[in-house]
Amino acid sequence: MTAPVFVVEHFDAPADGRYVLDGPEGRHAVSVKRLRAGEDVVLTDGAGRWAHCVVLDTEGKDRLVVRMDSVAEEPEESPRITVVQALPKGDRGELAVETMTETGVDAVVPWTASRCITQWKGERGLKALAKWRATAREAGKQSRRVRFPEVADAASTKQVAALLAGADFAAVLHEEGSEPLATAELPASGRIVLVVGPEGGVSPDELAAFAEAGAKPYRLGRSVLRTSTAGTAATALLLGRTGRWS
Repeated sequence: MTAPVFVVEHFDAPADGRYVLDGPEGRHAVSVKRLRAGEDVVLTDGAGRWAHCVVLDTEGKDRLVVRMDSVAEEPEESPRITVVQALPKGDRGELAVETMTETGVDAVVPWTASRCITQWKGERGLKALAKWRATAREAGKQSRRVRFPEVADAASTKQVAALLAGADFAAVLHEEGSEPLATAELPASGRIVLVVGPEGGVSPDELAAFAEAGAKPYRLGRSVLRTSTAGTAATALLLGRTGRWS
């Protein structure tokens, strides 16, 4: 099993490489994971920088002392995959973010589609966005990633269309009269943007706006997936087809 991942804000360590992981991450490492001397850990900032470390000792219940030999940086993946996720009901938004993160998505854009029952407004919207971002962070750690997916601010249909216009491949998951995503011609590099609509589907006006921005409709398969699982299935398909899962 690969080494557990912990998030740090900096990699500053003395010349001898002795580094102390404290705070909530240190508490989790010592009191929950119960790490001991000699075990391996990975420290990351979640933005690609990471360090492989070896545990030297523990201090109290929330301080893990490790030896940090060097810091590396993982390059961004290519092609970069962004999923525009319409807001699902309840906690299915966090489920979608969690599974897409584990699968390997690079960015998630919450979308306030016209047929979304859930609406992010005011303080409630800020709390929901914070949950999505916290979910991406925890799922990134759990899946041993060192570059966590970005979770953007909630976007309007107009903002999503602008994002699609700048993509090297833009797609909208839509079952009616669409081509299969499994046979679409994909770029070897650049940016792929995929739109996942709400349970009620993407409206005709939204489809028209996205088509004007250069996005075509594609289907995944014969069955209709829920909005909270469609993005994960599509991301897995794209990762396999682009060679990122090779």
